[in-house]
Amino acid sequence: MKKIQMVDLSGQYQEIKNQINSSITQILETSAFINGPEVHAFQKELEGYLGVKHVIPCANGTDALQIAMMGLGLEPGDEVITADFTFAATVEVIALLQLTPVLVDVYPDTFNINIEALENAITPKTKAIVPVHLFGQCANMDAILALAEKHDLFVIEDNAQAIGAKYRSKNGETYMAGSMGHVGATSFFPSKNLGCYGDGGAIFTNDDQLAHTLRGIVNHGMYERYHHDVVGVNSRLDSIQAAVLRVKLPKLDGYCEARRNTARAYSKAFEGQEHIVAPKTINGCEGICDVCDCHVFHQYTLKITNGKRDELAQYLAKKEIPFGIYYPIPLHKQKAYLDERYKEEDFPVTNQLVKEVISLPMHTELDDEQINYITAMVIGFVNR
Repeated sequence: MKKIQMVDLSGQYQEIKNQINSSITQILETSAFINGPEVHAFQKELEGYLGVKHVIPCANGTDALQIAMMGLGLEPGDEVITADFTFAATVEVIALLQLTPVLVDVYPDTFNINIEALENAITPKTKAIVPVHLFGQCANMDAILALAEKHDLFVIEDNAQAIGAKYRSKNGETYMAGSMGHVGATSFFPSKNLGCYGDGGAIFTNDDQLAHTLRGIVNHGMYERYHHDVVGVNSRLDSIQAAVLRVKLPKLDGYCEARRNTARAYSKAFEGQEHIVAPKTINGCEGICDVCDCHVFHQYTLKITNGKRDELAQYLAKKEIPFGIYYPIPLHKQKAYLDERYKEEDFPVTNQLVKEVISLPMHTELDDEQINYITAMVIGFVNR
């Protein structure tokens, strides 16, 4: 059996090596490194894939979130609600802009933001909601958009982990993740389902005026050279990364389906296991569905409910099976974001999840032998 990787970027590269090398060589020869033709071509292709009017490429996913908030004109002290159970970048940019982060609990099955907790957190100071489509599955956007309309709030989709995912709305329409709010943001970090070979990100919107503002912000606030019309930053996707993404974008649906196939195999192996809870695909479907295109499995995250998660992690390490614990500490307990407003009783699910979750290897190159070995080791240990 070949060595198991948490993410096998090298194996994926071998399948597209000739295309990647040719594209990068062309950029080296033309020396169009910044805002070159590859960036503009990728922008148009991603707009077509997502079904959005505007894609604004930028330097990374964290910048994408920050620039989205800057473009909406949020002011210091404005409250922005997001999930407690996610990566720190989501709350980091809120604090960086001197906005007020408001963290709420999540659901125990999808790990996405709890709608009742979200509604209870809305105050007259609330200006925006940032739903995080965690691990590759959309939050309940019907409910979120309804609350936003009721309270006149912006919706900023954190789509860093869910590009390629779909959401089936109650209105009968199907939308791509990141395309439903006022603005969406994503990351092209190498381990993402659509990843480049460095840092990269993008912002999506259907709002023409907002798109215009965002394009200025990413380029030092300039629309015309040396004319700074808005306060901006330096956040651009370079041409080499755009070239890599152009090769990968047509393959994204296939990459996501390979991940779903792995998820199906994992979940089938874990059926009937009392202390192993496999991830569920719920939002966007009628009830709990099979592993469908609502979920793109950036991570495959189990819950180990008998208190053996940390022991399992140690065991997997000994067996040379990579794993991830996303996330070991809730945001409301992180030193940088401590706030006396937060009460532990407001986060029962998150506080339990951080003790139970463990993510297994998930990428396009996993084979049956590896999957069988991984699942056998997990089941064998948990049932000791």
